[in-house]
Formats: sequence, C-alpha cells, structure tokens
Amino acid sequence: MSQPLSFATGRRLTRFVLIVVFLLLTSGAGLAQSEGRQFLAGAATSNITPWIGGEIVGGFSPQPSIHIHDELHARCLVLDDGQTRIAFVVVDSVAVPREVFDEARRQASERTGIPPNRMLMSATHTHSATSARYPNRYAVNLPLNEYQQFLARRIADGVVRAVNNLRPARVGWGVGSEPGQVFNRRWFMKPGTEIRNPFGGTDKVRMNPGMGNPDLDRPAGPVDPEISFLSVQGTDGRPIALLANYSLHYVGGTGPLEISADYFAMFADRIQQLLNADRQDPPFVGIMSNGTSGNINNNDYSQQPSGERPAPYERMRKVADVVAAEVFKVYRTIKHHDWVPLKMEQTELKLKSREVTADLLQWAKTTMAKPDDAPKYHPLEKAYAQRVLQIHESYPRELSIILQALRIGDLGIAAIPAEVFVEIGLELKEKSPFQPTFTISLANGWHGYLPTVEHHKLGGYETWIGTNLLEIEAAPKIVNTLLQLFGRLQ
Repeated sequence: MSQPLSFATGRRLTRFVLIVVFLLLTSGAGLAQSEGRQFLAGAATSNITPWIGGEIVGGFSPQPSIHIHDELHARCLVLDDGQTRIAFVVVDSVAVPREVFDEARRQASERTGIPPNRMLMSATHTHSATSARYPNRYAVNLPLNEYQQFLARRIADGVVRAVNNLRPARVGWGVGSEPGQVFNRRWFMKPGTEIRNPFGGTDKVRMNPGMGNPDLDRPAGPVDPEISFLSVQGTDGRPIALLANYSLHYVGGTGPLEISADYFAMFADRIQQLLNADRQDPPFVGIMSNGTSGNINNNDYSQQPSGERPAPYERMRKVADVVAAEVFKVYRTIKHHDWVPLKMEQTELKLKSREVTADLLQWAKTTMAKPDDAPKYHPLEKAYAQRVLQIHESYPRELSIILQALRIGDLGIAAIPAEVFVEIGLELKEKSPFQPTFTISLANGWHGYLPTVEHHKLGGYETWIGTNLLEIEAAPKIVNTLLQLFGRLQ
C-alpha cells in the first residue's frame, strides 16, 4: 500500500505540474504566433546595357564606346517577412542620379505595391559604362533623357520580376576578410614635397601618387577588408541570391573604349559557379554592392611597378575570384534562418552644398579665359574651373538627401547617396546596434564624395569642390542620422 504524500512533497509536485502547464501554454502561444509566418524571397536581373556610341564615364575626357565586352544589369532582390516587403537594386553604373531612381521607384511601386521608401537602389561605380547622369552632372530635376528613361523602366521591370519570383525562403549572413585587394589611395608625402591642387593652392595629401613613388611617406587612412554578405536560399536549399558588400572603388583595366560592369559582375558570375547555382529556374542572382570605398582602390602604391601590363580584364577577374572564394568559404559556415524580422527606416536630411565664393567664382572665370597654350599651375585647372561654373549655375545651395537603415534579423545595412570614405563605414560598423553592419554607397542618388571633416583639412582630389559637393560637416550629420534610424529598428 502506497504511503500518503507529505505536505512538502505535494507542494513540490503541484509546483512541477503548474510549471509544465505554463510551458505547454506558452509553447502553444508561441506556435500560434508563428502560424502563417513565412519568409519569402525573389530575385531577378534586368539588362540595362546602353547602345554603342555613348560616352564612357570614369575619366576627365569621356570617349564614345566602340564595343560591349559584357552586358550591364540591374540586379534585384525582394524580401518579405509576412509584414514588411523590401527591395534591393544594384545597378551597373558609375552613379545614378536621384531623379532616375525616384522614377524607377515610382514605376516599381505602382506595379508591385512596394512603397517607394521600402526600396534601396544603388550603383556599383563601374568606370566603364555609359553615363546615367545628365550631361551637366550638377543639374537637378531636369526631364530624363533617353537612356535615363530606359534605365528607370528596366529597374522597375527587375523589381516586378523579382516579386514574380517570390517563394518560401531562408536567410543567413556572414562576414569574410580579404585585405589583399584594398589599399588607401590617399598618401602623405615626404616633407618638402609640393602637392598642388587645381585652385592655385596646395594640399597635404595626394590621391593615386604612383607606384613606388620615392616621395611616399604613409597612407592617409585605413582600409576595411571585410566582405559582408546576405545569403538567401529556398526552403529546398537551392540558392536564390547572394548580396555582398566590399569597400573597393572599382578595378578597371578594360579593353579600349569597351563597356563592362567591372569586377562587380565577375564576382556575381563566380559566386554562382561556387554555389553550384548555374542554370537554375528561376536563375540565381549574385550581387556585389559598393561599400565605403571613396578613398580605397586596388593599387598598393608602396610597391614598385612590376613592369608587366596585365591583359585586359585580368585584374578584374583576379579580384572577383579571390573575393568570391572568401565569401564561399564563410558561406559554408553560416546558418540560414527560416524566418527573421525585416525592418526599414528612411528619412531625408537637409544639407547645404559646398559654397562657390566670390573669389572662387572669379578664379574660375579667369582660368577659363586663359589661352589653351598658357602655362598651367595644375593640369586639371580648366576642368575644375568649368565644374565651379557649372555648380554655381546649376547645383542647389541646399538639398535633401535620402538616408536609409535596414534590419534583417541581426544584420544592419545603411545606405548613403555618395562615394563614402572608409572611416565613415568603419564608424557605422562600430556604433551600430546590429552586428554585422555594412554600408551601401551611391544609394538613392549621387552627391559626390563624402570625406570626413578631418580629411577636408588635408585636401586632395576627393575634397575638391566639383568632386565634393556637400557641406564640410556633412559626414557627422549623416552618421548621426543613420545611427538614429538604426535605433528605431531595435
């Protein structure tokens, strides 16, 4: 015959039963909350290749293209967590003005229902494409020209197709490192080295000082070797898309006057091969976005020139291969989640533009009036005199720029419409509440370079008015605004 339970034993048993009931109830509530919660993803590309004969941008003397080496694309990715739907677009272009992206967003929103402020559109910064900007790059709010209209429509088509391809998906993210392909391109020179600028003055640093220059002292800033990426795959494990981000300006080294998407497209092709995602239906979409690379390129100026000129496209392919290999290595270690929350915040920040002072305006007029064969203080003085006059005539004294912050699970993404210095990206990574975090540059418009305040004091190409358009205090204002947006996503 069993013994009666003691009071203490009965109390412990009652507590145990209550705990079990509580766990069952809360578990049931959790299951109820997750019912119908499904993560969706879809990706697509749109061909945006311009016709042969358009001027190739990227230099001070654009020339008409004579050949297309590889097609240009708008690479699109749409994500949906059941409550929020967002779209990414990365365009093979040196820069796309806000007016084009705004028109693309308008068309895409009308056809898909995705709100315009839930779309992040950016350019890769390939230097071997026909310009998507106005002939006067400082003009604003003009009617779109023929290629701009074509580009806006094709971007919208890509978003529509990505929505058409939505299917149940899982999402993951990771961070690799490839320090061998990124170098700070701004250098301090040895004491006594004169560094002239086009405006009749001198700078403290030089951009692209030349391989093995004996007057080199030290780089004027750091690099960011990280390759951050977002991976999306179907619930069957087949890859849907991979969006990567690397702080490398571009690579270059094309054939003469040939259109190319640079290493960005070669990375997309290579990562598709590594993921064994070729010839899928719908097709896999690899995407490389431009990070904070305003002062970063692929040249190690501390080394002596090798004397061997790489074959066209050789360096691009090498960079694409090593970066894709690093992403693939990390990809094999990451976890893909069945569901994560999507959140996105957008705001418009009002900033002043760089001031064209009376003295600067007079310098520009005097310089443009000089005979072409007159002695030059700087080889680019007339180019920048013309830019100063165009800014004075066309660029607004105050403007509003789009800033965006996104959260995908624990991943944070910032978007800035400029060629952003690496120090700014590193600061956002350090201070963001989300880990990892990366920044997509040239997003939702183009407003020149974005140096830090400290770099403005050093001068150099990226700080010259004409390549730099926003007020000197723009960087800290942009960083503070983005950190506030990240705070709203928590």
